[in-house]
Amino acid sequence: MGKLEGKVALITGAAGGMGLEHARLFASEGARVVLTDLDEKAGAAAAAKLGEAAVFIRHDVTDQGDWDEVITGAERAFGPVAVLVNNAGISGPRCHTAELDPADFLRIMAINANGVFFGMRAALPGMLRAGGGSIVNISSAAGFSHTRYTGNMAYTASKFAVRGMTKAAAMEYADRNIRVNSVHPGGVMTPMVANNLPDAAKRTILSEIPMGRLAEPSEISRLVLFLASDDASYMTGSAVVADGGLLR
Repeated sequence: MGKLEGKVALITGAAGGMGLEHARLFASEGARVVLTDLDEKAGAAAAAKLGEAAVFIRHDVTDQGDWDEVITGAERAFGPVAVLVNNAGISGPRCHTAELDPADFLRIMAINANGVFFGMRAALPGMLRAGGGSIVNISSAAGFSHTRYTGNMAYTASKFAVRGMTKAAAMEYADRNIRVNSVHPGGVMTPMVANNLPDAAKRTILSEIPMGRLAEPSEISRLVLFLASDDASYMTGSAVVADGGLLR
């Protein structure tokens, strides 16, 4: 029996990258998976490959109304959502604070921070009715330290916010059998990184990681699966770092 057998899991930003890897692993462990993303074509194709255990719903995580529709759609397709993975996020432009366009700051916060709040707020009522659930919020090593993220203030602020919201929500619902944890990856070899990061930047990043490499998406997904499953039944409010030793 799989670690998520019979559970309904909703994963945002699941059309590609880490989100898609989470969805594949969850489905292989018995979950019925709701993939959401703005990319309808890629999201629908990803869900189709996963078969009857998956559906795709177009979703703007910054829109509270969209969240209400996604939860309703998930319940209609499979039943109450037992696991929420707030995975959707963006990095934004690299520049110092004085040069940061306020519109860019607000957009990054809207997706990375507001989206996590809206997601928890939308999923919690159903989890309360069902008597429990697990929420996994994807933050970043930047949610612990700004020193290696100079020139990316908005991203750092958003990921600190995710860490804080996770701990606050975990304390609020610990006695209601709802666990809330965050995952803090360092560099992950997603297609976006592989295709868009200049070689010089990759070398710089790798030189700072004691393990000497970026994580494979599957390495982060296995950690997310652990937190989502009953294997982590006594973990809530945890901020779990997987960064190859970057934060030392």
